[in-house]
Amino acid sequence: MKNIAIGNDHAGTDYKNAIVAYLEAKGYTIQNYGTNSDASVDYPDFVHPVASDVENGKVPFGIIICGSGNGASMTANKYQKVRSALCWTKEIVALARQHNDANILSIPARFTSIPQAIAMVETFLATEFEGGRHQNRVNKIACS
Repeated sequence: MKNIAIGNDHAGTDYKNAIVAYLEAKGYTIQNYGTNSDASVDYPDFVHPVASDVENGKVPFGIIICGSGNGASMTANKYQKVRSALCWTKEIVALARQHNDANILSIPARFTSIPQAIAMVETFLATEFEGGRHQNRVNKIACS
């Protein structure tokens, strides 16, 4: 399934635009919930729809972007079926996918460059979950 949801606040608009262009060139369909402005907004308003789409199976993956990536990731991780990973290198992204089956990538716009962010998205989508011993750990993440 080549569908992805993306959301961003004012710090991530340029990042979102570059990522969307990259993904569309690769044949992805994008559900864009992000702001298109650099005027101050509240990141949860743009993250909740992404996390909801992932939780409900509307899309397999989401990408969220805010200044530090922390608030966006904290918001997304309130959803039981979401495993949002705050990443700032493609190596961390690979481990988040391989070991944690991350389904949302949270990008800190103020601490990465746009080329780094695109490389992280590429790694996120190309890396498979390893399962095995990691599956038992992932099964223990959700609260009941």
